[in-house]
Amino acid sequence: MDKPLQGIRVLDLSRILAGPWCSQHLADLGAEVIKVEHPQLGDDTRGWGPPYLNDAHESAYYLSANRGKRSIAINIALPEGQELIRKLVATCDVVLENFKVGGLKRYGLDYESLKQVKPDLVYCSITGFGQNGPYAKRAGYDFLLQGMGGLMDITGKPDNEPGGGPVKVGVAVVDLFTGMYAATSILSALIGRDRSGKGTWIDVALMDVQVSMLANQALNYLTSGKPPTRLGNSHPNIVPYQAFATADGHIILAVGNDAQFQRFCEVAGVPQLTADVRFSTNHQRVQNRKLLIPQIETLIRMQPSAFWLDALEREGVPCGPINNIEEVFADPQVQYRGMKMHMEHPVAGDMNLVSNPIRFDDKPLNADLPPPKLGEHTAALLSELLPDSEEYLDALRAKGIIL
Repeated sequence: MDKPLQGIRVLDLSRILAGPWCSQHLADLGAEVIKVEHPQLGDDTRGWGPPYLNDAHESAYYLSANRGKRSIAINIALPEGQELIRKLVATCDVVLENFKVGGLKRYGLDYESLKQVKPDLVYCSITGFGQNGPYAKRAGYDFLLQGMGGLMDITGKPDNEPGGGPVKVGVAVVDLFTGMYAATSILSALIGRDRSGKGTWIDVALMDVQVSMLANQALNYLTSGKPPTRLGNSHPNIVPYQAFATADGHIILAVGNDAQFQRFCEVAGVPQLTADVRFSTNHQRVQNRKLLIPQIETLIRMQPSAFWLDALEREGVPCGPINNIEEVFADPQVQYRGMKMHMEHPVAGDMNLVSNPIRFDDKPLNADLPPPKLGEHTAALLSELLPDSEEYLDALRAKGIIL
């Protein structure tokens, strides 16, 4: 299958999650991604375990974000390593990095320096707070940004309920969203380069991304002047749209319009609720949430989850179970769509990964290479990109600049 980014080469100087998530997506789309790592330390996440993959001692965390890349081990803290990076940049279309602001300038590997080597270079910088502003020099981590950027203040139960208080999301959503914003920005810049012949410096900040992710909650505040509060599993603008306890577990009821509410009431045996002016429209249901929700809680507790899921599905009322992750991968829809994929690891053999969710012409887009071992491709890749440089490379290897 021809992939849309075939022929695009990315030099990936990033590590941890936001940058690697971006470059893994680009690799799945067909780009050649060269992952630059420290010869001894590698990407920090290689050691973020357990769990680890069998005898390979590669953490599951690292494996989740580094499919499709070739690893090259270069010590960029030394002048010889910096010069080698410049030689590689001349062969690349994109540089991706997530160093602190100014961190690569002292190495001569910042955008202004590298565009002298490659004038049409697309250079993407991911930082916690952006390239300017009062917080620019601060380090940024997902958990920190979930708090600073308002997400934790709208996630979790209200303070006055048992277990109330701020809660982070179960995965590093700020890093993941930042990776996706970076990827789409890089793709846009490549299209722009093809039109203008000019390169671009892209500045993506976790804080900015987190604020943008507030979405309707941000507009709830900007429109009303009132900061949203934590509602647990409830929705600020739609009712009923939350988790409910059943006779034997929990379900999610996601009523999105008045017709769905009417059908729910019919299934629940309380059609009179739709005639009550306090509940007949979503506007009124949001206004009278505290009156309506206890009634629905009582009704749903009367039957097991299977009853509600079957009956509501038949009537076209959106609902679903709350699965654990084992149940997710056992779900027939997830299995049919091939979201669990298999690859061959160079040490551990067969391994499981999560597929890229995008389909082109009904085919999944996944890179052909498994997550690489540290420095696995150094010799082969440098020989390929820098032919007739064996003596030069041997000298770097002897000094420990490369593996």
